[in-house]
Amino acid sequence: MAICHPLSGYLNVVATVASNAAVATMLESQMASEALLRHAVLRQNQAVTARAAILYAASERPASLRLASKRPASSSAAETIAQNDQGDFSGFSVMRTPIANKGQAFTNEERAAFNLRGLLPVAVTSIELETERAMMQLRRKSTPLEKYIFLQNMQDTNEDVYYRMLTENTVELLPIVYTPTVGQACQEFSHIYRQTPRGLYISINDIGHVAEILDNWPEKDIRAICFTDGERILGLGDQGANGMGIPVGKLSLYTACAGVPPQMCLPVVLDCGTNNEEYLADPFYIGLRQKRVRGEVFEQLVDEFMNAAKAKYGDNVLLQFEDFGNSTAFPLLRKYQNTHCTFNDDIQGTASVVLAGLLAAVPLSGKPISEQKFVFLGAGTAGTGIAELIALAISRETGKTIEESRKQIWLVDSRGLVVKSRTASLQPHKLPFAHDAAECPNLLESLDRIKPTALIGVCTIAKAFNEPVCQKMGELNERPIIFALSNPTSKAECTAEEAYTFTNGKCIFASGSPFDPVVVNGQRCVPGQGNNSYIFPGVGLGVVASGMTHVNDEVMIIAAKTLAGLTTAADLETGCVYPPLSTIRNVSLKIAEAVCEYAYEMGYATVPKPENLTQFLSEFMYKP
Repeated sequence: MAICHPLSGYLNVVATVASNAAVATMLESQMASEALLRHAVLRQNQAVTARAAILYAASERPASLRLASKRPASSSAAETIAQNDQGDFSGFSVMRTPIANKGQAFTNEERAAFNLRGLLPVAVTSIELETERAMMQLRRKSTPLEKYIFLQNMQDTNEDVYYRMLTENTVELLPIVYTPTVGQACQEFSHIYRQTPRGLYISINDIGHVAEILDNWPEKDIRAICFTDGERILGLGDQGANGMGIPVGKLSLYTACAGVPPQMCLPVVLDCGTNNEEYLADPFYIGLRQKRVRGEVFEQLVDEFMNAAKAKYGDNVLLQFEDFGNSTAFPLLRKYQNTHCTFNDDIQGTASVVLAGLLAAVPLSGKPISEQKFVFLGAGTAGTGIAELIALAISRETGKTIEESRKQIWLVDSRGLVVKSRTASLQPHKLPFAHDAAECPNLLESLDRIKPTALIGVCTIAKAFNEPVCQKMGELNERPIIFALSNPTSKAECTAEEAYTFTNGKCIFASGSPFDPVVVNGQRCVPGQGNNSYIFPGVGLGVVASGMTHVNDEVMIIAAKTLAGLTTAADLETGCVYPPLSTIRNVSLKIAEAVCEYAYEMGYATVPKPENLTQFLSEFMYKP
């Protein structure tokens, strides 16, 4: 595993390529482009590394360039480019390369060395000022979608400024890069599409050529892949190739929230068509213009992709399933979870963040999860994934069998309470939660019968948690737990204000998308955001940094317990069951530490265990 401290890599480049005193002095004083050099050191794409080194040498071009790294060079591209480069990577080429571009933060020395004089205004600024300028411009945009487009343009122009914006303004920008705005961005994706490749599009027409397509991606050391078939994007349904906005956004958060180096991340869409008639009729639609293909051909494409990625990038490349449909998500997870390093964020990541909220709520509710009853409105991948992880956590806490633990959890779907008498018509993932009971046609009657302590919404039906439903939860419990988790905001089962108002401020509330604090009876109630970004970036960092080869449900329980433990008494005083999003990088670091400890304990790690795990992870994390 390449664990390159930026400073040590910096000095190694100096020692290797600085061929005269003037260049060496410029480098050692850090007057040269730290951003470009840092990226070059962290990158395992040797071609880019060589070009960066050539830029710094700015004079003689040595026949061989080797950066000190704990991972052997993957190819001889560095030597080839070093021997043949004719100095073409300068001027416009530098400014058009997001990893190299610094805008006006290029120093006068860099402008001379890289043929940038005249291409920029005279004033020399700093990366801090460039970031401040970008935030000023973004805040002048009038709609969330305009801000999203601006951020994508910045990512295509200057990666350091882009990620600095995200890391320094996480609370403000997370709703733009991720839910809820990313949902609208996906719906408009074909209309706002930019030509800069941000990921790979692999269609059913590419069966037999997937490995060749992976070769087309310029980065050669990919450690984390987020991929979707676009069938069930958030609560918006089939978005087809427009679903690319989700993997791009998720992996941006891998970097912004957990410091996973951006060059190690690859977004992918598996384009199998779409059943969205609006897109099929849209001349601007960027995807395969045909009905969605299922069955054997679909499975063949997924299988070829999974195996080609593993063959190219190694057993420890993380493959994150994202927003697959209910009929395919569970079978695909079961098929690959023991043979590949993979997890499904909708099933397992969502489950982990919800479990964390429930664990953190124990001091408020006065009951451990082993003594609670849960009702879910919605029985798709998210609902049953959460239910299964809660059952597993109860089993771990009490020693009960998983079957006994499931009896504390009930599902309500579009036909009412999920019970055994409906077995013949139930999808396989619902069967473990089909209990012996009479049928019940709706949610309100189900609550009256089961008397749950917690109500969890994952049905994507706005206003499903109406006043009678919330009032019933308030009648049944002193501190009812109400989680309205559906995304985007327009699909949430209720708003924070509705939940608090209908329960007279009694409820413990969390949602999938952000809501503002609410004052009820003079009390300020702060809604928690059960956002997957609390979980998947930290898990991803732990997996990537340790070279983990297997991700199981135990990893998700560990992540949930770690997150719950970071919720402070001050957070709980306001009713919030999650730590502030402003602390997300520290949250991700703590989760990564816990995941790494488990990986080393179980023998899943392929990177030698460091003496100081915290330092190891901190040095690994990308810092723009």
